[in-house]
Amino acid sequence: MTDKQKTAPEKKPVKLATEAAVTETVKPKPAKVAKPEMAEAEVAAAPAPVPAAPVAPPVIMHGGIPAGPMRPLSPPRAPAKAENFVAGDHVVYPTHGVGKVDRIAVEEIAGHTLELICITFDENRMTLRVPTNKARTAGLRKLASKKQFDDVLAVLKGRARIKRTMWSRRAQEYEAKINSGDPAAIAEVVRDLHRNAGQPDQSFSERQIYESALDRLAAEYAALEQLEKSAAIEKLIAHLKSE
Repeated sequence: MTDKQKTAPEKKPVKLATEAAVTETVKPKPAKVAKPEMAEAEVAAAPAPVPAAPVAPPVIMHGGIPAGPMRPLSPPRAPAKAENFVAGDHVVYPTHGVGKVDRIAVEEIAGHTLELICITFDENRMTLRVPTNKARTAGLRKLASKKQFDDVLAVLKGRARIKRTMWSRRAQEYEAKINSGDPAAIAEVVRDLHRNAGQPDQSFSERQIYESALDRLAAEYAALEQLEKSAAIEKLIAHLKSE
């Protein structure tokens, strides 16, 4: 071997240089981070989200059947005739039935001076205060006269008129009649839901509405005839069963 050959620099293997080049080529570059001002500009330029329109929950009728928009079951209650009430009067409030005027007093409520009719309902231990200027529109009235109640008893003896509609619909109509405060309308509910011997039994909900209507009608009949309510109920049922 010559001296020239001995002093020549040793070349690095090409394979290693190639691997280093490949490694450098495929080395991932760090992701560019957007400047804060750019991000803020993009957010400001983005359209504001439009809130979704609220979806009304479906109306569920008796038995879990969805229904459309509810329509009024009966015309709005007609205002009672203008009457003067005094302490001790038996009166009828449409949604609560028969009560007794305890007193008529002037009270200050929320900075306003009002004349109030205070009505007590002994059975449910409730006191209701009705402004005198709102008594007529609220449907507050005195007891029906005996002549008017004779017409009510005639309704009881009439023939039942049962509509061929779903029970849920009829139940709502019956409830509206009971809460109307009209004794003739309440008598229609008692008449239509009463069952004589040999007729099909009432369902649980029918029985509840029937008893509610009978109780409301008997309360006014008892106050009119100065009877106990239990005695008034017996008389009404006897009237229903009579030919």
